[in-house]
Amino acid sequence: MPENPTENERPLAVVLLSGGMDSCVTATLAARGHRLAVLHSSYGQRTEKRERRAFEEIARFLGAERKLRIDQRYLTAIGGSALTDSSIEVPDADLVAARQGEIPVTYVPFRNAHFLAAAVSWAEVLGAGVIFIGAVEQDSSGYPDCRPAYYEAFNRVIATGTRPETSIEISTPLIGLSKAEIIAQGAGLKAPLHLTWSCYRSEDAACGSCDSCVLRLRAFEQTGMRDPIRYAVRG
Repeated sequence: MPENPTENERPLAVVLLSGGMDSCVTATLAARGHRLAVLHSSYGQRTEKRERRAFEEIARFLGAERKLRIDQRYLTAIGGSALTDSSIEVPDADLVAARQGEIPVTYVPFRNAHFLAAAVSWAEVLGAGVIFIGAVEQDSSGYPDCRPAYYEAFNRVIATGTRPETSIEISTPLIGLSKAEIIAQGAGLKAPLHLTWSCYRSEDAACGSCDSCVLRLRAFEQTGMRDPIRYAVRG
């Protein structure tokens, strides 16, 4: 392969793009060496419309070659999460509890497996060899499906459950980074962080007090940068 391959010679990658900060930086990283096929799930989350807008804008900014939006609202019927069940209140951030290993009510049971299953199917059809996901273990809310062991196990499932000639691996380039490190890397890559959405509660101005907002705001403060999105309250 030439040292500087043309656009069409670059391999195709499937990227799970929620519209959040981590997935945005992951997609920007992937775009450095791959053509992008970006996948977004609507699963009945509270900020579904705002996340979909972020997905569309980031995909356009990065020049994604293919886009796929899938409907996984059955996760709302399953329930068990404050993100999908309006009867469960989204709490204010409790980062101490997260550090102690408590799983918050914003955890959507086994969610990433549903996303990855769709991504693997699409990658097999497209002939893509890699699936990028912006999973982060550090500075997360303690979600069990954001650990390296989870993705190592899922790679074994892919190898077992796809055609013999298929070769697909999951890439988690941010998994060992802190949120501040992710922001710094995104700024260096000129990732469109201004297009992202992280708030669990609101689709207008970010609430500033849920786990996701507080983690994000703290990380921007640690980097000495100002978060470019609008907040109702900057905690």
